[in-house]
Amino acid sequence: FLSTISAGSTFFFITSGCTSSLATDAVNSPTSIIATSLLRLRCFSFTSPIAMPSSLIEAVSGPTNQFETAGFDGCLFDGVATFKNACFKNDAKFRTTVFNGYCLLGNTVFHSSARFANTLFAKGANFSGTKFLGQTDFGGVYSSSRAVPVYDNVFFARRRFGEDESFWRFVKQSAQEAGYYQLAGECFYNERCARLWQKFRGLNYDNLSKAAKVTRIISAIRLLPELIFGKLLFGYGERPVRVLLASALVIIICAIFYSQPAALIYRDGQIVPSFTQSLYFSVTTFTTLGYGDLYPSADGLCRQLAMAEAITGGFLMALFVVCLAKRFSRG
Repeated sequence: FLSTISAGSTFFFITSGCTSSLATDAVNSPTSIIATSLLRLRCFSFTSPIAMPSSLIEAVSGPTNQFETAGFDGCLFDGVATFKNACFKNDAKFRTTVFNGYCLLGNTVFHSSARFANTLFAKGANFSGTKFLGQTDFGGVYSSSRAVPVYDNVFFARRRFGEDESFWRFVKQSAQEAGYYQLAGECFYNERCARLWQKFRGLNYDNLSKAAKVTRIISAIRLLPELIFGKLLFGYGERPVRVLLASALVIIICAIFYSQPAALIYRDGQIVPSFTQSLYFSVTTFTTLGYGDLYPSADGLCRQLAMAEAITGGFLMALFVVCLAKRFSRG
């Protein structure tokens, strides 16, 4: 309900019976906020830099000094906004907030939910060392200046619940717009991994009974193909080296089986088994090349193994080509 902050003035906000004070000392000095229990500002405009270090928001011993809720929904920060080393004991709400200046959230701890839905970081943000211990929401967050947020050592306590999906989507989109395609690929991989955890847990997992949780985990067997091929093997198109390692492993394992006595037959008769000959045959079978000088014996399971290796080889080679095409066709 105020568009600017006057110098040397103090304003009091009464919300839910708790009193918060906001004061400035000079026109060009940073604004500081002191809150005893609850701070909720809506559609407020800060025209000067604002600093909120740990001494302002961090909870002190005793229940009366703990920060119940910090709400900045719809606020406008024209200058640099510093929340570095801050500690939010309960819900932190920054929905539809506009940061026209740089936003510093380094080493900030969010003990409960952190809501940044539809927030604008015009000049970027710093999340280095930030800890998200509860639910997080970065849906619709964007940056208008192609500034990629810094996220070194960012920590998500509920990562196995997929709470970090919207955060990685935000960083991915920022990296794509700025032209950092390799970084965008890494964020895409993290986003898909988080999405897989979300599908595994499902909605309202924390509120389910033990029997319902077991049932949901059993029903998550349907996600095994995505887990094995999508994440572990394919890396969602961002881990082509994994496909090469899997191919080498298949070739070597099959070569060991082919090195057994009477497993391979030369076109003029049986040959003395050796690992070199077996490896040669395994490679030609895997690549579906097949010169015709060697072929598997009808005894045992050699022919069945050769068929399985040829099918696996075709699949893995196609997968590798897709990985390379995906990585080198960005932009």
